[in-house]
Amino acid sequence: MSPASLSLAPHPLLCLRALAVEFAGHVGSLLVLAEVAAALAPTATSPLQKPDDVLRGHIRDLLRHGGFKPTGRSKPSSEYLVRAVEEGKWPAINVAVDVGNAVSLHSGIPISVVDLDRARPPLRVAIAPAGARFVFNASGQEIDVGGLLGLHDADGPCANAVKDAQRTKTDAATRRALLVLWGHVAVRAQVEAAERWAMELLRSAHGHVTEVACPHEAEA
Repeated sequence: MSPASLSLAPHPLLCLRALAVEFAGHVGSLLVLAEVAAALAPTATSPLQKPDDVLRGHIRDLLRHGGFKPTGRSKPSSEYLVRAVEEGKWPAINVAVDVGNAVSLHSGIPISVVDLDRARPPLRVAIAPAGARFVFNASGQEIDVGGLLGLHDADGPCANAVKDAQRTKTDAATRRALLVLWGHVAVRAQVEAAERWAMELLRSAHGHVTEVACPHEAEA
């Protein structure tokens, strides 16, 4: 399964984990896991330490490092998830996205979910240049990702800890996905616990999961 690795530009705060998963069939044909659906309820429990303001502060610091302002509509996706779930506005999408959302919700770690057959290699993680933009939903809305750490493919930025590009999102036909966990070195233990839970959930959905090598990770 590819990618076997991601190239990472040097970053002093980043603790990144990535999982490549291949399902037995298209995700649109797979049943939503009961444990994942339950994990998206506001009162759900999880095996992870509940995120607090300290963790949320570290994640925002990670995104600020390149000059991006993670506030308002550009706050980390993990923070958006909390409010969306509390308001009952987060429906099931597909098993890959639902696993990412459940783990992100309970860990406080933003997680991108990318269709590996839509992203064009090579894949790398770096800070987007000033003025970089992409469409993030089916309505054609754009986000300015200049200064934001994110995943890039051959066509440019395609995912980050705030929003993922529409062009590489999963849909019912997805069979291979990449989950990227955007962590700060100060919360490495939480990132690793989140990765383990994500692997467990994906495998329970009969996904073949591979840990993607991430060279040049920052040291705590």
